[in-house]
Amino acid sequence: MSYSQAKSEEPTSSSLIPRAHLLKFLLPSLMGVLLFLVPFQVGDSINIGMGLMADGLQSLLGAALPAIALCVLCLSVIVTLYVKVAKPGWAQQGHFKDMFDVGAIWVALRILGAIFVIMTFFQFGPEVVTASYTGGVMLNDLAPVLLTFFFFAALLLPFLVEFGFMEFIGTMVRKPFRVIFNLPGRSTIDATASWMGSGTVGVLITAQQYEQGYYNGREASVIATNFSVASIAFSLLVTNFVEINHLFVQFYFTVVVSGLMAAVIVSRIPPLSRKSDDYYEPVGCQLSEERTENVGLFRYSLLQATRRAAGAPGPKELARLALLNVIDIFLTLLPLVFAIGTVALILAEFTPLFTWLSYPMVPVLELLRIPEAQAAAPATLVGFADMFLPAVLATNIESELTRFVIACLSMTQLVYMSEIGALLLKSKIPIKFWELAVVFLLRTAITLPIIAFMAHTFFF
Repeated sequence: MSYSQAKSEEPTSSSLIPRAHLLKFLLPSLMGVLLFLVPFQVGDSINIGMGLMADGLQSLLGAALPAIALCVLCLSVIVTLYVKVAKPGWAQQGHFKDMFDVGAIWVALRILGAIFVIMTFFQFGPEVVTASYTGGVMLNDLAPVLLTFFFFAALLLPFLVEFGFMEFIGTMVRKPFRVIFNLPGRSTIDATASWMGSGTVGVLITAQQYEQGYYNGREASVIATNFSVASIAFSLLVTNFVEINHLFVQFYFTVVVSGLMAAVIVSRIPPLSRKSDDYYEPVGCQLSEERTENVGLFRYSLLQATRRAAGAPGPKELARLALLNVIDIFLTLLPLVFAIGTVALILAEFTPLFTWLSYPMVPVLELLRIPEAQAAAPATLVGFADMFLPAVLATNIESELTRFVIACLSMTQLVYMSEIGALLLKSKIPIKFWELAVVFLLRTAITLPIIAFMAHTFFF
């Protein structure tokens, strides 16, 4: 039974839910919740089930992961050029056409990403590319995480999004999310997956939901740029790195409060508020928002979920889609991440660009009574290149209050080009580079005063 067929059945208060449909909703969804939304403590670290699997694979492959990344990026360029030149029949329609028959800019970025990785791996060429804090960060620090995390995310996300869990939660919390954020309730899953796992997982969920017709263009843009927060595990890493781990509870409380307030405001002002409410054209709107009279909220949510589960793909189709997702992410996303991320890190580390851009931030920080404003100013903007760079700059700052503010700010800005930005630009979500930059600046302008106020008033 297809989802459209299952969806056509009108619910009533006396509707009986077939046990098979209920189990098909409950069991895979429970697996998805355990994999993506439930944190586990292992030793001194906290992680989600999928994260533990990714860490295990990363430990198993170890030093081979940079070499695997090298092979993946070279393969991406070879296949892309072959498709552009030879135009084989298998790449003239469907998924492979979307992946490899791309425009000149995307071809150039894939080639650039491969060149950067080759130079860094074999350590030849300009130091600005091969240095440990530019190309080295991308190849040796980021690549192992992305390869393993994206591998399991692509394989396991169907448990969370294909069997009705999104429909159940989305219907249950639809009204408050519409009132507060003007978003569908199912976006709570994106946010929770980000908090517990990774912001990239949240973006992957959002992109898939948009391409399947469950978010319109505005909703997908708002969710991806305001709810794809960094995970608790990464938050712990940042606080430890800037030596404020004894303030973690205060830190995370500040991040959550300022981040939610920014989401409320940014979603209602340009450029996001002017985004079209059109759905992805190939599929149209697949979301039912109308509730039949005399059906309680919980029961209606359950009916929506079991309908979705009844129309879910079978094991073979799920395996095929998962494999296509892995190929898509590895051969089309990773080259983009390496190209954009390396360029962003070069600009941050080898040019005074972010220092120049941050000059207006010095009087702002002084107005907010932030010590060492001159040293802290670049850290307020360098996060657009990579989320971890503000923490790196903050280690040279003596004031604990300033390190606290910079760490909180880096977690609430959300849009960074080395990963989230590259993923969004590659996705079908209708958002442009300049819009990402504007959202980054808006979130900075909104959250910085809130963070400073909370730090001065409650914690320092």
